[in-house]
Amino acid sequence: MNLHEYQSKMLMAKYGLPVLKGKICYTPKEAQAAADALGTAVCVVKAQVHAGGRGKAGGVKLAKSSDEAKAYAEKILGMTLITPQTGKHGKLVRKVYVEAGCDIAKEFYVSMLVDRANACISMVISAEGGMEIEEVAANHPEKVLSININPKVGLQAFECTRAGFFLGLDTETIKKLHKVLSGCYQMFMAKDLSLLEINPLVLTKQGEFIILDAKCAVDNNALFRHADLREMHDYDEDDERELKATRLGLSYVALDGNIGCMVNGAGLAMATLDIIKSYGETPSNFLDVGGGATKERVTEAFKIILSDSKVQAILVNIFGGIMKCDVIATGVVEAAKELGVKVPLVVRLQGTNVDLGKKILAESGLKITSASTMDEAAEAVSKAVKANR
Repeated sequence: MNLHEYQSKMLMAKYGLPVLKGKICYTPKEAQAAADALGTAVCVVKAQVHAGGRGKAGGVKLAKSSDEAKAYAEKILGMTLITPQTGKHGKLVRKVYVEAGCDIAKEFYVSMLVDRANACISMVISAEGGMEIEEVAANHPEKVLSININPKVGLQAFECTRAGFFLGLDTETIKKLHKVLSGCYQMFMAKDLSLLEINPLVLTKQGEFIILDAKCAVDNNALFRHADLREMHDYDEDDERELKATRLGLSYVALDGNIGCMVNGAGLAMATLDIIKSYGETPSNFLDVGGGATKERVTEAFKIILSDSKVQAILVNIFGGIMKCDVIATGVVEAAKELGVKVPLVVRLQGTNVDLGKKILAESGLKITSASTMDEAAEAVSKAVKANR
């Protein structure tokens, strides 16, 4: 679950991290009042959406008066912000964060994330703050330092010192950096975060560190023990289909393609997406119905897939283990009849009761293409889409 910048900074303040005063606003008048209340020479009006690159897209503006803050809020609120992370459709801005300004001397990049490959927390540091870290890593890898933190012992002082020297800081400033990094690590672990990103972390002309922009992501599997974080879930930022799937116990992620996918098991689902791409088509979703799907759940899964107007065909790829193939086949047939599925439907079944499952599909009276292998299924759904173009 992603948090907005203002939510991330609320958490950071509780851990003693250096953040500026600010207020979340939903109207231009609120932005004007917030700027007056801050009482600073300048303030910043920031669009609050779950995406980076807001500044380049016009979602971050520096205001030199409360009237300017109001004017910028009028432009930003209601705009569709398009950044590399939002996709071509962009995201609607419903709120802005009005924050005090500061005197920036230097900008740095700091992030912490779960590194599953190395079974550790990875801390990424760069002196190229304010830049897209992906671009920096690709074009100037020597400017990025990654430090693997052993979660059994936690962040160590020598690791903070190493980060400070890499950034070219003096001894006194490194001590201040140590406090920031230690607070970040403490928050990362205590709140079960999967990502904590500060871009930029600025060093002011007065020699103090300030977190100017922040982004946090929480591990969904840990939300049961963080009631305060669950309350921060912003449904406006989620795809309606993904919300519905979550309530039904389905794992669904919307994609930009034209072939709907229903699969059981995350690994099989990823392999299905890959093989569809290998045949020149693009999946419209990731949908894992799980190992214990019922006929009712299959029907609901079909409804979610078909609610996407881009879907031109559906591929069902099921390995029957706990969930038997005949049960899935019955669910597919009943769902197709109930919903009046008009797009081509390809079903690949393997596993327990596979012959009975194929028999149910064959005798359904519906135009269902049955496949035995993933290649057959992907080829069939690809041909079906191309034939209808």
